[in-house]
Amino acid sequence: MRSAVVVDVVRTPSGKGKLGGALADVHPVDLLATTLAALVERQRLDPALVDDVIVGCVGQAGQQALNIGRQGVLAAGWPDSVPATTVDRQCGSSQQAVHFAAQGVIAGAYDVVVAAGVESMSRVPMFSAVRGEDPYGPGIARRFPEGLLHQGVCADLVAEKWGMGRADLDAFAARSHRLAAETAASGGFADELVAVGDVDADETIRATTTPEALAGLRPAFASDEMRARHPGMDWRITPGNSSPLTDGAAAALVMGEDVAERLGLRPRARFVSFAVAGDDPALMLTAPIPATHKALSKAGLGIGDVDAYEVNEAFASVPLAWQAEVGADPDRLNPRGGAIALGHPLGASGTRLLATLVNHLEATDGRYGLQTMCEAGGLANATIIERV
Repeated sequence: MRSAVVVDVVRTPSGKGKLGGALADVHPVDLLATTLAALVERQRLDPALVDDVIVGCVGQAGQQALNIGRQGVLAAGWPDSVPATTVDRQCGSSQQAVHFAAQGVIAGAYDVVVAAGVESMSRVPMFSAVRGEDPYGPGIARRFPEGLLHQGVCADLVAEKWGMGRADLDAFAARSHRLAAETAASGGFADELVAVGDVDADETIRATTTPEALAGLRPAFASDEMRARHPGMDWRITPGNSSPLTDGAAAALVMGEDVAERLGLRPRARFVSFAVAGDDPALMLTAPIPATHKALSKAGLGIGDVDAYEVNEAFASVPLAWQAEVGADPDRLNPRGGAIALGHPLGASGTRLLATLVNHLEATDGRYGLQTMCEAGGLANATIIERV
């Protein structure tokens, strides 16, 4: 079977997703175009060779509407002949873009393809596409008469179900900032970052974060309605142990291993297996667990065979529940910090995880890496790669 490989993967720095954030003045099309241009410049690749560009984006409204993938290709100055499409699997949108890209290569539909993602949460706030409308309809209302909960409430429910204390969550969040700060200080992110103007470092890392400081923050999702629906529950999820609103983009150059050899390009990682899974949408955030089991089974690997895991830190309770259920080594989990420190620019996060994972495997001589992330609706993607 034909192998699909990652030749390069880059990301912008993470900007705070609010007015005044480092990337808030940058149009999301230009954020995306920055990563596309960097890929071909770094590899000295003629962009006319790209068969397709697949871009993940969650907020496909306003400045991110009208197939932002195509707009990014044109803004990057690529030939008119290069097509593009935009996909939405919520937070896993660009990880799904990577799956589609690699699977297309394996199937022979593509030789060279770019998988990317973008989200400007300062310019296109969450739920902009809903605008007060009902996105579910009567069928969902009949199946879930109490309604589907906000993901933050679900993060609290996950913490409750797995018996995580507030101190556990805050300690994990502080660890994320510490590891990200150490990696940044040692230049560990240098090879994956491409500057946007004069912004060349992640704005969301707080090197001085401590569990003690985080302990002073109030729970974010304990409304009177939720307290009434869940009496006696200890509400634990705060802004400090959640990922921040973030602006950013990321992109990966994927091609057949045979094509890379023909073009004289060095593959950095090979795709081993892919999985997508659904789980309880009322709990929403637990699907990375079955997705991981599926990906490991397809690869013929156990969790102990994997050298590093990137599990998106939408909330601290998500990777901690995943770790407990799959029996993962905590030292291999998000070893460079995660989204609590590095940000979660929704549609871009899947490709950002890939960038960080590839660079970590190269720096540590690791062989296998796994990435997975929770997605709205009780979904998850999981991907296993092998360093070349």
